[in-house]
Amino acid sequence: MTVFHFFNCAILTFGPHAVYYSATPLSEYDTLGTSIKAAVVYLITSLVKLVCLATFLNVSESDRFDPYQELLKALIGFIDVAGLYFALTQLTHRNISQNHKFQAVGLGWAFADSVLHRLAPLWVGARGLEFTWDYILQGLEANANLVLSISLAALGSLMWLRKNKPKTLIPIIYVCAGIVATMPSITSYLRLGLEWHLPKVVGFELFTSLVMAFISWQLYSACQRPSN
Repeated sequence: MTVFHFFNCAILTFGPHAVYYSATPLSEYDTLGTSIKAAVVYLITSLVKLVCLATFLNVSESDRFDPYQELLKALIGFIDVAGLYFALTQLTHRNISQNHKFQAVGLGWAFADSVLHRLAPLWVGARGLEFTWDYILQGLEANANLVLSISLAALGSLMWLRKNKPKTLIPIIYVCAGIVATMPSITSYLRLGLEWHLPKVVGFELFTSLVMAFISWQLYSACQRPSN
């Protein structure tokens, strides 16, 4: 039963990434190489973030919300944006469209995040004798992160790759990208500052990911329309 629970949680955590790749034109255009390169960039970015966190943050013995520490975490978190910029603009890709490029980069980014932060806890915890909902919730959280990563990649594609876009939409694009980039700090505040329980936090992440995906899709569609 414990192994069955582990496989259920693992499929919930990593299965949507495979489904997204196979169910979209990404598989037809063979963008797996782009996703792998984006995953490598994510791992390097995470290493840089880890060094910065260890250098500038103080180790706290309590779980209380510290605004100063969380602000530093949010600023260090923008290293992800720099890594995403590199993945979108500097990596060599196959002859694929901008639409497929940001999806492949976002998919690789989200998959690497799930492997780095959720595979070990699943392997150690989900195989335990006592059943807990925490690992199912972590799988749902990984799904929300997948949607947010692709949304951030779409917004980054609009910011850095698309030159001709309506000027009225530029501030909205940057604001939405800032919200998505600071989601880890927002969820940290909900957990530590407002003392939300994990189910409530995950529900917020799922709802926010759907809202940001819809907004990003609308912005991307608006920027693709020919200007009059």
